[in-house]
Amino acid sequence: MPRRRPGRGRATAGDHRTTGARPVIDGLSLRALSEIIELERTRNYLRPGDVSTAVALWKDYVHQTERALWHDYECGNVHWYCCGDPLEARALLDTVMQALPPRGARELRKIVNRSDAVWGLPA
Repeated sequence: MPRRRPGRGRATAGDHRTTGARPVIDGLSLRALSEIIELERTRNYLRPGDVSTAVALWKDYVHQTERALWHDYECGNVHWYCCGDPLEARALLDTVMQALPPRGARELRKIVNRSDAVWGLPA
């Protein structure tokens, strides 16, 4: 029986370390991203990709027109049930910033504060 090359089996096996979605948050260092990945892996209230989804949801929400924001305030938004509530996303970001180490929390806080400034929240 012929012998296979040693690297051939490993090359086709795939990477067993990829366990889920990788967060993509513009402006964060690789160290902060790895801290977020570790946090999402170890906390039972987070799934892989939750933090990056929350950042994107909050950022998109605060950049809406004032008319759309006022309509959401008065009538609510039916899409929040399927696509995520941006106010809950912001609350999740507060929780994550408290759970991260100081350096990673500072970087994430800097990004979230930019959106908060658009929204009008104090830093």
